[in-house]
Amino acid sequence: MPIAQSIPAPTSHMLLALLLGLTAAAANILGGLFILHREWSRQYLKYFLALGAGFMLAAAILEILPESVVLAGQRAYFFVLVGYFIVHFFEHNLAPHFHFGEETHVEAFLPDHAGISALLGLSIHTFFDGVAIASGFLVSGWLGGVIFLAIVLHKIPEGFTVASVILASGQSRHTALLASIWLGVATVAGVFLMGLLHSEVGYALPISAGVTLYVAATDLVPEVNREPDTRMALLVFLGVALMLLLGKLFHA
Repeated sequence: MPIAQSIPAPTSHMLLALLLGLTAAAANILGGLFILHREWSRQYLKYFLALGAGFMLAAAILEILPESVVLAGQRAYFFVLVGYFIVHFFEHNLAPHFHFGEETHVEAFLPDHAGISALLGLSIHTFFDGVAIASGFLVSGWLGGVIFLAIVLHKIPEGFTVASVILASGQSRHTALLASIWLGVATVAGVFLMGLLHSEVGYALPISAGVTLYVAATDLVPEVNREPDTRMALLVFLGVALMLLLGKLFHA
């Protein structure tokens, strides 16, 4: 079955996708600033991760995947797998040593190449964050908004993570901040690419569904499970409930 061609989204939708992509990028930078200035405790970032894990899982399964099947038919499931294993490949081959939201110390205790590896692995992930936001808006304003919320919840811990690893590999604070900025740039680049290749949304949306599933189930949920705090588990359920509530209130 050929992949269905989507109706181009209104210009206002793509401008909103760009604006929200920039907002998500700013959250990456904010996360980097937190580790440099130590304004937030590690536990607050873990709470973001837990809430984001539940919301992302619900958004991927209840919203992104069904819309992907509408666009691409049964082939959507294959592209979901492609998206899942793209992130799996890059994280396990380029950045096997980092954990989302994990606080590290300024003194070096990781190899020099670990920071660059983490940055490259996370850049692939954040690039697809941008692809996902734009792909959602190419389908509908509702889907784009849901994907943005799912993504922005883990953006601050993401910037925090890359800055932590850069510092722990012996790089300067300036380099750590630049790494967080680079993640934001990768996010915006993903939005721009989908703006140019909007006719390929039938491929991009299911790939984004696979990326979202990977980040939620493989990156974020294990971080929640490592914590003994029962509030973490409750926040995962709260994230799912938030997704369901938004669907009830705003999505016919």
